[in-house]
Amino acid sequence: MRLTSFYPVLCTPRLQESHHFYTRWFGFEDTFVADWYVSLRRPGPPDHELALVAAGHPTLPEGYRTAAAQGVLLNVEVADVDAEWRRLVVDGGLEPVLTLRSEAFGQRHFIVADPAGALVDVITPIDPSEEYADQFLD
Repeated sequence: MRLTSFYPVLCTPRLQESHHFYTRWFGFEDTFVADWYVSLRRPGPPDHELALVAAGHPTLPEGYRTAAAQGVLLNVEVADVDAEWRRLVVDGGLEPVLTLRSEAFGQRHFIVADPAGALVDVITPIDPSEEYADQFLD
């Protein structure tokens, strides 16, 4: 298989609020906007893409049209997670679902939820503890 693109599409019952969340807080820009679907790109390099679809839209298979994104964790790696904590939580007022902390497995991070409940994990990689260092393959 030769991939030409790969990006997540989040189902949301709160399309406009989710759209605003990703453009305001994470710098995504519109590439397509309809009342049921929004395609976003964060200019790079590299470019990053994300799309949102209204949870009740008939393009989704029946039985999945009312489901919002659950069990989804979007990892956003940044150069300075402490600065993003200040911008998003301290100054911006977003409510963290996991407060800023360093993990032995090699991340300093915090998590916020988008308006539909998808989790956004804001991460800066750090050196892992010896316990985890040997588990990295590269």
